[in-house]
Amino acid sequence: MPQPRVLVIGEALIDIVREAAGAHVEHVGGSPANVAVGLARLDHKVRLATAIGTDERGQRIAAHLQRHRVKLTKSSFTPEPTSTAAVTFDADHRATYDFDVTWNLAPVKVGNRTTHVHAGSLATVLEPGAARARAALRDKHPTATLSYDPNIRPGIMGDLDDVRAGVEELLAIIDVVKASEDDVRLLYPAQEIEQVMDAWIGFGVSLVIVTRGATGATFRTRTGTVHSLPAHAQYVVDTVGAGDSFMAGLLSGLFSLGLLGGPEGRAALSGASSEQVAPAIERGLATSAVTVAHAGAYAPSLDEL
Repeated sequence: MPQPRVLVIGEALIDIVREAAGAHVEHVGGSPANVAVGLARLDHKVRLATAIGTDERGQRIAAHLQRHRVKLTKSSFTPEPTSTAAVTFDADHRATYDFDVTWNLAPVKVGNRTTHVHAGSLATVLEPGAARARAALRDKHPTATLSYDPNIRPGIMGDLDDVRAGVEELLAIIDVVKASEDDVRLLYPAQEIEQVMDAWIGFGVSLVIVTRGATGATFRTRTGTVHSLPAHAQYVVDTVGAGDSFMAGLLSGLFSLGLLGGPEGRAALSGASSEQVAPAIERGLATSAVTVAHAGAYAPSLDEL
């Protein structure tokens, strides 16, 4: 099959991580940027539409993306300082984030050759950039498949009722949505995971995946039933970027199966069973297992899976 051309829309920032000894270490991060790097490391052609400064941190992000063969769109540099996230961990190695973000995304030119667009996280919520990110998804929907990760951050996204309404509005055009168990419980505290998955399928999504940390992942397709697969991770350093690595592996697996990319990919995915997409879920679990064994948002290559 032709190599898919992927555009990722979303934030690239610097994670400032406090280590056990008290020192601060900076890593390039941002959920969509991590997905872009993850896809490039898995040998996919990727561009990233983001908003980074021309300061030292912005230049570091640009160099990191170039090193991993992710192309920045021409309008990705802005006058504002590069965004940051202070990262802390609990006893179970789970990360929490304190963001200092300016999301002033320029209008996105998707390009005629792009066959898949991924977006999510702060990029579809924080203005003024969120409106432009959502517009790009709507504009490209007729000719490209779309994936989405809500990646809920209650400390910066604002009222969760508004966030939930925005998520549900976007799901009407999305082919693949991946959310963590924590995301789902924040958005729908009174509902079971499977109820939410059914509801999202009802909005028009063809594949819904809920990642459940050390438990693995639960998923279903439009025509299939709910399935679960166990996690692959045996050793955890930290969980920074684990969900993004899963997303990259998932999309890579779906591309390999011919279930993403343009109208043909959309048609194939809409009729796929849960069993048919299982190899892509396994690839997502494999990539995230490698990621959590490293500090920071490490993205594995195909040789490491």
